[in-house]
Amino acid sequence: MLLNADVGEGFGPWSMGDDKALIPHIHLANIACGGHASDPLTMQKTVRLALDHEVELGAHPSYPDMLGFGRRPLAISPGEAALHMLAQVGALEAIARSEGGSLTYVKPHGALYNEMMASPDLMAALMSSLADYKPELKLMILATSHSNEHQTLARKYGIELILEAFADRSYTDEGHLAKRTSPGAVFHGSDKILAQAHSILTTNSVKTNTGSEIQLGANVICVHGDNTESIGVVEKIRSMIDSNLNSLSV
Repeated sequence: MLLNADVGEGFGPWSMGDDKALIPHIHLANIACGGHASDPLTMQKTVRLALDHEVELGAHPSYPDMLGFGRRPLAISPGEAALHMLAQVGALEAIARSEGGSLTYVKPHGALYNEMMASPDLMAALMSSLADYKPELKLMILATSHSNEHQTLARKYGIELILEAFADRSYTDEGHLAKRTSPGAVFHGSDKILAQAHSILTTNSVKTNTGSEIQLGANVICVHGDNTESIGVVEKIRSMIDSNLNSLSV
């Protein structure tokens, strides 16, 4: 299990989260690349910080919607969405290469991520675009009970998947993330975040918002860079991973 986080989500002089506190403790950095946040200088700064800490670089593209922080679905075709994704990935890759690094994966952000999980046509369009552009780039998606179907689709396009679970988000009984507008969708208590991280790491399962338990099959775990409580416990979650859970009980 590897630890990833959404980072580089500022713009110009405005910053979100605390990347300097977060990045040293993660394995994978999902770097915003202009769709929902960021700009060339912010991308460069974030890439440099990740490379300084030997953190793997990933692109975090979204619908082109800075005003909505990429969390609003847009009425565009799967092909258009895939094109916007490629434009953002290409921009970040150019900056990463100029700094001596390279991208290894792509994780869609916000509404694009959720719509991808709900729409086979959109997921196929994103996979097809990555395969045409750079098939060695992995695609990070939500780990669900349908992961076998997603793996089959990925093999069709020659794309490798990374299956993700969330330490700081509530799940529905169907294995999807609860909508951010619903009560308790984002965890803001460190105990709750640590408890869910512990469950994912030990049993690869979570309790849903109705109390049911579901299996995930994830191979990465995410904390959000815009959640102060998540940043506060990221070092403990990394410790759980590194010590095989021997140094921390929840």
